[in-house]
Amino acid sequence: MTIPTNPTLAKVVELLQLEQIENNLFRGQSHDIGSAQVFGGQILGQALSAAEQTVENRAPHSLHAYFLRRGDFNRPVVYQVERSRDGRSYSNRRVVAIQHGRPILNLAASFKCQEDEALSHQVEMPKVPGPDGLTSLGEINQRLLDRVPNKMHRWLRHEPPFEFRPVEAPKIIDPSARPPTKHLWMKARSPLPDQPELHRSLLAYVSDYELLGTATLPHELDFDSLNVMMASLDHALWFHRPFRVDEWLLYALDSPTSGDGRGFSRGQVFTRDGRLVASTTQEGVVRRWRD
Repeated sequence: MTIPTNPTLAKVVELLQLEQIENNLFRGQSHDIGSAQVFGGQILGQALSAAEQTVENRAPHSLHAYFLRRGDFNRPVVYQVERSRDGRSYSNRRVVAIQHGRPILNLAASFKCQEDEALSHQVEMPKVPGPDGLTSLGEINQRLLDRVPNKMHRWLRHEPPFEFRPVEAPKIIDPSARPPTKHLWMKARSPLPDQPELHRSLLAYVSDYELLGTATLPHELDFDSLNVMMASLDHALWFHRPFRVDEWLLYALDSPTSGDGRGFSRGQVFTRDGRLVASTTQEGVVRRWRD
């Protein structure tokens, strides 16, 4: 495999190359990205990678996952795959991610044979500025280091494997209430090999960025003085059409509702020429810390 030139991206690609330790049993390493636990996108990407290694000549079209416990980035993760069904057109796999002897994620993924697109339609891509000329999120985060609590510095200093260019000002800059929508251009930091399964696992990885935070947009939150708890509960991802994550993708996000200590967010992923290639949903804990 061609190794990406960007070291952060190369590390994530390495994490997605799982070790097979027995039939239907795989092991993946973990990585600290500045959060208190393993990044959920890493577990999603590795679980999908494990499932894909048990399926032939079929590509995933959807996955549904529940986050059960915090992951420990100091320890590897074991992935146990159950071959639930192999039919004429569809296959189904169940994956349990295990750490310290306990499940930290349950995932179900469905795979199918390719079909002609006789009945095909999609919504239009949002009319937003393109990535050229927008400030990268990395630059924005560096400017904010002296304005945020110390506990956020490790996260803001971390260089993700993707370059992000937000269309709207991030919530951390403008804490005022606003409509629950945002748009983010994203692209892997260096070219990747022509391996569709790698691009799918990396999209699963990156789909966990920014999604749950959309549910905080309608609420006035000052991260300097207010402790906010956010944790993913479940995550779903649908693959609609082929794509490359080393080309610009628009992540269009919205949050239809929140309440009862939970926020619900949705995402649509478009190529630069307007093709809808994936959709996501996520629900998570969104609440103020209790004293």
